[in-house]
Amino acid sequence: MSDLLPGRFALGTANLGNLYAPMSDGQAHAVLEAAWDAGVRYFDTAPHYGLGLSERRLGAFLATKPRDEFVVSTKAGRLLVPDPAGAAGLDLAHLFHVPADRRRVWDFSADGVRRSLEGSLANLGLDRVDLLYLHDPEEYDLGKALAEGLPALAGLRAEGAVSGIGIGSKSAPALAAGARSGLLDVLMVAGRFTLLDQEALDELLPECRARGLDLAAAGVFNSGLLATPSPSETARYEYGAVPPGILVRAREIAAVCAEFAVDLPTAALHYPLREAAVATVVAGAATPEEVRQNARRLEGPVPGELWTTLREKGLIRQ
Repeated sequence: MSDLLPGRFALGTANLGNLYAPMSDGQAHAVLEAAWDAGVRYFDTAPHYGLGLSERRLGAFLATKPRDEFVVSTKAGRLLVPDPAGAAGLDLAHLFHVPADRRRVWDFSADGVRRSLEGSLANLGLDRVDLLYLHDPEEYDLGKALAEGLPALAGLRAEGAVSGIGIGSKSAPALAAGARSGLLDVLMVAGRFTLLDQEALDELLPECRARGLDLAAAGVFNSGLLATPSPSETARYEYGAVPPGILVRAREIAAVCAEFAVDLPTAALHYPLREAAVATVVAGAATPEEVRQNARRLEGPVPGELWTTLREKGLIRQ
């Protein structure tokens, strides 16, 4: 087990930033309490999630817990700047139900990364975070973001401002490029090492294995399509509508899972953990029961024959 990525189950906190739908502070606290009670000790957040709301809610909860008993990661690359003109509306363009009184500005410079960390520490009410990721550098300019941002992260680590550094992204090639830099401690892959998308097998996992990099697998439900035993056409896939072909394949995978008395979400959670480089699975939740369900799903074994059958049917890659 990695010291930076403790436990097989971690909580992603985009929902605490009112992703897709608003929740109260009390609901957010209940989700976090359920995670803590389930043994979760790694919590991932970002300024992007609800324009800082996720960080603030997470920080308020963690203020009640001993600092040496949990690991927190946040992200840099999107600076939040005041935007009074947007305050009357909501941040729905980014899927968050929060007032759009701030806006995101890409900044991977040394100053921008440092300012982002300082803002996150203020939101979290902490004097340090354990892990700092560059967030989605490929959505800005991958070459420039890595050239500026990776040395900036390494500088903060050298100062002791953070314990570990990495990249969090939906782009497997971007993560592989970061791995090849030789500067990083961990990587977080979102949605690219799942039952529906194994792009991480091409470059990313070989790089992690070769360099001894720990990997956190996030987005294992691909935005929700794999989160229920029976995939629905009304579910989300990659933050949007489900393409018909993807829905067919998800239902075929679910049918094979049912043959082995394993529900689809259980298989989705277990799948990336079969890879030695994957230290933890990061899953979000909108309710305490979702947290408890995911924890229970990770407790039991999944028969190896399930994976063999999925491979033989061409539903997952080797």
